[in-house]
Amino acid sequence: MGMSAFYGPTDETDAVATLRHAVDAGVTFVDTAEAYGPFENEKLVGRALRDRRDEVVLATKASAETDDDGTVHGRNGTPEYIRRAADRSLRHLGTDVIDLYYLHRADPAVPIEESVGAMSELVAAGKVRHLGLSEVSVETIRRAHAVHPLAAVQSELSLFSPDVLRNGEKAVMDELGIGFVAFSPLGRGVLTSSVRSLDDLAPDDARRGLPRFQPEAFAANLRLVDRVREIAAEKGATEAQVALAWVVAQGAVPIPGTRRPERLDENAAAAGLELTADDLRRLADAVPQEQVAGHRDYAPTPDGQDR
Repeated sequence: MGMSAFYGPTDETDAVATLRHAVDAGVTFVDTAEAYGPFENEKLVGRALRDRRDEVVLATKASAETDDDGTVHGRNGTPEYIRRAADRSLRHLGTDVIDLYYLHRADPAVPIEESVGAMSELVAAGKVRHLGLSEVSVETIRRAHAVHPLAAVQSELSLFSPDVLRNGEKAVMDELGIGFVAFSPLGRGVLTSSVRSLDDLAPDDARRGLPRFQPEAFAANLRLVDRVREIAAEKGATEAQVALAWVVAQGAVPIPGTRRPERLDENAAAAGLELTADDLRRLADAVPQEQVAGHRDYAPTPDGQDR
């Protein structure tokens, strides 16, 4: 996402090099969406991995209704839009099949059964291999899974944002055998050494508008990161690596974004970091949820509701 949208200016040459380095390093799962650009990230991934398509599991998402010229409208989970979006993503990615196709956000105006029904037709047509949803409630997961088995649900999860563990979504995924993919596992960069000041963000970086990045909240959250860094230092790791290992310990697949090969290597090394029960307890004590300042997104949503 950050290679094409929301996080300030990027360099395509560096982005392509990082993507190809990821595959060289053993990364086998690449996640994108039509919303990232719009379309620009799908096109970038397609160009970068054209000759390495068979080495990765490729995931993308039908997002808010978007015209071919990039004009974005509201959520659209109608079968008509899902079919059109999937065909367009296939073209942009330069592939014959999408390994994992998500509905980026459920459309409250369209029953989830209709949306997933259309997605299941894509599986039957050989255009998609597996289906997923993103940021949905327990009820929606159950209703969707009854129409067609879900391979994955993607929601935010980090030391700063454990809501999916508390609200029951992860429990129902476990019950139904659905994989959990965790986005923003590094707290949108806060749980790293790369964002220590708001000046580290580009002027047009969308994070500047998030509640947790407002000056007072940001300063409070950095104090929590300092506690994570102390634990990480004892384990000979970085705070980012410990944060990713914590997500893995929750039974999730983290998808940290990065734009630089050296950061990718740092993230990938977290796969070899094991946290003990005592480590997990100390991390819970280090980042008590009542001390995390600011909501994770632009506006809070009621518990149990589709986000």
